[in-house]
Amino acid sequence: MKALVTGATGFVGARLLRLLDQPTVLSRDAERARRSLGSLAASVFPWDPLRGPPPPEAFAGVDVVLHLAGESVAEGRWTTAQKARIRDSRVLGTRHLVQGIARAERRPSTLVSASAVGYYGSRGDEELTESAPPAHDFLADVCVAWEAEALAAEQHGVRVVTTRTGIVLGAGGGALGKMLTPFKLGAGGPLGSGRQWMPWIHVADLARLYMHAATTPAVRGPMNAVAPHPVRNAEFTKALARQLRRPAFLPAPYLGLRLLFGEFAEVLFASQRVIPRVALDTGFEFHFPDIAAALQDILSPAV
Repeated sequence: MKALVTGATGFVGARLLRLLDQPTVLSRDAERARRSLGSLAASVFPWDPLRGPPPPEAFAGVDVVLHLAGESVAEGRWTTAQKARIRDSRVLGTRHLVQGIARAERRPSTLVSASAVGYYGSRGDEELTESAPPAHDFLADVCVAWEAEALAAEQHGVRVVTTRTGIVLGAGGGALGKMLTPFKLGAGGPLGSGRQWMPWIHVADLARLYMHAATTPAVRGPMNAVAPHPVRNAEFTKALARQLRRPAFLPAPYLGLRLLFGEFAEVLFASQRVIPRVALDTGFEFHFPDIAAALQDILSPAV
């Protein structure tokens, strides 16, 4: 399987590349990507997702496109300009990628495109499988438009999978990297009441899930990329504190985080009981289905 990868230098993309045999990579800074990826990539082509389609030669011999590129939603306050960057990097970037696929001399058979559980909004205790309807807030609207651009590749005979990803946990970055400092200082704690559901996934399982989507013809359309056992925020907090051997009793109030992060605070307090029904029904086996084992794997070497 010859793969073309976007977002390859990111937290998830770098892990995914280890599972591929000499993939082609698209990057805004091709020289930096070549230096950082080394022998993991066969070739790197420059591509600015906002300016137009990738170069046609990047698709030579490609069977599957794995599209992970997108502006982080967790960097700074959501100003009008930042929200535009978040949306454009996903919607316009995916539109231009699909245009490149349509123009390829030999089109890839499969596009696996990132999406997010933000599609569902905050839904309390409702179990959310891939058939659940979207919410109507900023992130949900971005996800709906993002997925629509990816699904447009179906018009060109391409099988499309949109991976609605939860909170990615792993060593050396991701969501967990932002949480560790206050917990190690003994200042960690639940967000508000802690009753909100957290849809999470170990980065190793997420990379494997991308491969599953790429190689399993039965997977088509949305696929929830989360562990099969979502946990409430309070349960996650206890598991993390236990692994770090630190107390965790200082709840973070919504109003304080709203003042600090603005509109993004709503994402932190969202309750999303997301279930990976498509992955389970098509035979995917999670290596880390439970939060305690996942945190132990990630944090044991550092504790």
